Amino acid sequence: MENLTEKKSIEKLLFTYRDALNNSSIDSVLPLYTQNGVFMPSNAPTAIGQEQLAGSYGYVFSNIQLNIEFFIEEIGINGDLAYARTNSKGTTKIHATGETVPEENRELFVLKKVGNDWRIYNYMFNKTK
Repeated sequence: MENLTEKKSIEKLLFTYRDALNNSSIDSVLPLYTQNGVFMPSNAPTAIGQEQLAGSYGYVFSNIQLNIEFFIEEIGINGDLAYARTNSKGTTKIHATGETVPEENRELFVLKKVGNDWRIYNYMFNKTK
């Protein structure tokens, strides 16, 4: 039963992250990461820690508007560490051109329990199309 509760907590974190992305909200993204969290976006530098995360997401949100949905494929938990393998699909609006294009990725989240809450410890994604 405890594992089910932990999985539900992780699912909630992932969907909260999706909402923060769709709202282009740095203020909503940052608390979802650990203090030394790592973001490894495709074709961009790795961001480590809250300051670099803010800069990286600021850059992303200034260039695009996401409208995506996450589909959770797998969640594994081992003590205070967990992983989630997901896929996302939706659209991206490119601010520079106003064009809206399909968006499809696969993601890997490494999560860490901080106190009673799960946080993103490492996050990487790449395009599937």
